[in-house]
Amino acid sequence: MPTAVPPPAPTASRRARENERPLVEDIRLLGRILGDVIREQEGVEAYELVERVRKLSVAFRRDADHEADRALKSLLKSLSGERTVSVIRAFTYFSHLANLAEDRHHIRRRAVHERAGDTQEGSIEVALARLRWAGISPKTVSQTLAQSHVSPVLTAHPTEVQRKSILDAERDIARLLTERDEIKSRALPKDALAPRELAANESQIRARVMQLWQTRLLRFTKLQVADEIENALSYYEATFLREIPKLYADLERELGTHPVASFLRMGQWIGGDRDGNPNVSAETLEYALRRQSEVALRFFLTEVHYLGGELSLSAMLVEVTPAMRALAERSPDTSEHRQDEPYRRALTGMYARLAATLKALTGGDAARHAVAPQNPYLRAEDFLADLRTIEHSLLAHRGTAIVEQRLHPLIRAVEVFGFHLATVDLRQSSDQHEAVVAELLKVARVERNYAGLDEAARKDLLIRLLCDARPLRVRGAAYSDLARHEIAIFESARAMRERYGSQAIRHYIISHTETVSDLLEVLLLQKEAGLFTGTLDDKAVSDLIVVPLFETIDDLRHAAPIMREFYAVPGIAQLVQRSGAEQDIMLGYSDSNKDGGIFTSNWELYRAEIALVALFDELANSHNIQLRMFHGRGGTVGRGGGPSYQAILAQPPGTVRGQIRLTEQGEVIGSKYANPEIGRRNLETLVAATLEATLLQPTKPASRVFLQAAETLSQASMKAYRALVYETPGFTEYFFGSTPIREIAELNIGSRPASRKATQKIEDLRAIPWSFSWGQCRLTLPGWYGFGTAVHEFLHENPEASRKDALALLQKMYRQWPFFRALLSNMDMVLAKSDLALASRYAELVADARLRKRIFGVIEAEWHRTVEALQAITGERQRLAGNPSLQRSIRHRFPYIDPLHHLQVELVRRHREGKLDDRARRGIHISINGIAAALRNTG
Repeated sequence: MPTAVPPPAPTASRRARENERPLVEDIRLLGRILGDVIREQEGVEAYELVERVRKLSVAFRRDADHEADRALKSLLKSLSGERTVSVIRAFTYFSHLANLAEDRHHIRRRAVHERAGDTQEGSIEVALARLRWAGISPKTVSQTLAQSHVSPVLTAHPTEVQRKSILDAERDIARLLTERDEIKSRALPKDALAPRELAANESQIRARVMQLWQTRLLRFTKLQVADEIENALSYYEATFLREIPKLYADLERELGTHPVASFLRMGQWIGGDRDGNPNVSAETLEYALRRQSEVALRFFLTEVHYLGGELSLSAMLVEVTPAMRALAERSPDTSEHRQDEPYRRALTGMYARLAATLKALTGGDAARHAVAPQNPYLRAEDFLADLRTIEHSLLAHRGTAIVEQRLHPLIRAVEVFGFHLATVDLRQSSDQHEAVVAELLKVARVERNYAGLDEAARKDLLIRLLCDARPLRVRGAAYSDLARHEIAIFESARAMRERYGSQAIRHYIISHTETVSDLLEVLLLQKEAGLFTGTLDDKAVSDLIVVPLFETIDDLRHAAPIMREFYAVPGIAQLVQRSGAEQDIMLGYSDSNKDGGIFTSNWELYRAEIALVALFDELANSHNIQLRMFHGRGGTVGRGGGPSYQAILAQPPGTVRGQIRLTEQGEVIGSKYANPEIGRRNLETLVAATLEATLLQPTKPASRVFLQAAETLSQASMKAYRALVYETPGFTEYFFGSTPIREIAELNIGSRPASRKATQKIEDLRAIPWSFSWGQCRLTLPGWYGFGTAVHEFLHENPEASRKDALALLQKMYRQWPFFRALLSNMDMVLAKSDLALASRYAELVADARLRKRIFGVIEAEWHRTVEALQAITGERQRLAGNPSLQRSIRHRFPYIDPLHHLQVELVRRHREGKLDDRARRGIHISINGIAAALRNTG
């Protein structure tokens, strides 16, 4: 495997090169180890082949006369399927290892900055310092947090390619790289042990790399929902359960004596998201919550066990509170050895209760038993009360130092995670609800043709039924599978809330919300399952928040009118008020982008948010209902991805207010949360941005001129985008030919189909594989297409004399408007990760040469227009001029992605010619994994 690393750019300073030296050393170390493993496992010839492919790939970029291009194609065509897969595996694993080195370097540089007192933007320390400078007191921050709700929501979808066994091995390597730094930092100049320790450390890394090489990257069978659940739970075990309490501890230190409410909580779609996924059922929902509860309870059991070992305090030496004494007396622990140890006795009893809770809620058994499991906790709040009793006793008797180490983090973990771990959202498409309601009404002889009713008639009927205490279902009637399965979900949700607590399931998301009846139908289905009690005209309460999801451009434009009409329904505002006074509204980034392109998607999202905030501000005069935006962001910029900190600060004025939920998807989950420390930093940026956006309100209302310019750009951008994607003859053929979309559809990397229908229409294709495919071929088209034409028209639609003024306006928008600046920054990142030369290799897969040349030519011309537009507006001729860390990342990683692209193109070509066996077909899948891992935000 290559050990050479591209040198920093010639303009980099000596200090920059010195700063990068540890990263270069780690990449060389991991590359050398991987190379050694390949030689040992596959032979010298295999290693030398990897080197030849790498060198030719580098030459392909630099060779003007295409000699390297011809040589590389000739070499790849001559390789057997087995040899090709071996080379693909080598570069894929190098991509994974380079990511680990980069993550370690990110943590390393962060620590250097903090030691120097140079705290970085996005940290809690900087956010609170800015609040202090603005005259905002810690008391005000504390009160704001008490009314806040911040929730990252993990979702599963067809581009999550990592296997848990791979993740676990990579976490071990990340830990060993950290240990390596620690050995170096404490070693004295003449320390004889350091070389020995470093050698032992390298030996452990080598073992893990060998494990990776001998571990299957891909699944043989299609991923099941249960596998997705287990994959997600590994992030709780590795990161969230321990790191979230640490984040709260940081806030407590900063705010001193002022309390910090548990406002940051995790959400989960896996197991509850049925939209287009026939594999999610009441059984998978129950499995998800059972396993989530087991992870939480086993964590609590472990912590209580260790607390019991640490709290050996004797009543002969220290006083305890009466409540603490009573807790110890209630314990079934009668050991003579612990009669003077009230804390240990109490914790033994609490462990027994937790063990019984584990058995009752999950069927699992605890690992240790000082006394038999008994008397289970009925609620997490009861367990929390016992922990509080211990805390109060220790604090009252000079035990503060003991509390801070393990007890306080455990108390926070119980507050945040409860017995349910994370709130599972339910999601289904509105057309499915409509079909179930129609069937219920027909069987009950209430309405034989519900689907044939217009919206006004539907609404009137649904309101009347919500005001009727009687259920619709007829006992003994034969209902369709769809109706039975959908109603089972609602009934399971009610049972799960009773079992694991009301926060176990709180949100019901309606995909493709287009009318008020879409919302009322879900309220009616809740009523059928006992989740809606009372009647709409008399003290009704709904257990689940009905969350509309506005996805397409047209949906976003109608979001505020639909919600206005919904709240105009008699009894709805009162219902929401009694049910918690919260209204989540989800905004879809993915489908709106696929529908109208990057600029129009972001612009219509911006406008929808402003309109919704205005509506709920109006409602506040009569009903104080908390509006919370739920951002359906994906990994790619084309699906709303990009830095979360900047994205939150760029939200329209008044749209955050301490409330935000956002999805975390695809490779981004691993990139953000596989490493515990990086995971905590990413969570910290969400908190910091939410505080700043809420209390500092950095985003001022955009001027009328800015808004008019954005609208003009949006119209031109959408027209250009749709002209290509939906109006160009042959575009669909080009897309399916020039990207590995067909091969992605065959992957065993998700439990959900890649397309909503069995067609090859762009309209029916899910937004996730759409964006993922463009990332694989390095065009990243959804993240920039249309903007170049929009700017060109904006500058040239005016007379010659005003062209300069038009550009000056766009430059001013970039400097002064966070929305515009963040959007252009994300385009800049996407363009930096695009590569026309590699994209042209994929275009060669299109059989029709004339079609290929025509459409690729259009895309290439728009790419250049967009690059020129960004340069003119930002004044930067180099991509990522404002993001040196990502520049560094690309410089070190991308030379090793190129071979994967060349190899993928060759195998896809063979596959489509019917010349691949199963092993070589898996090679395509492995290359997809490697490219996705290296790009890091393509899902």
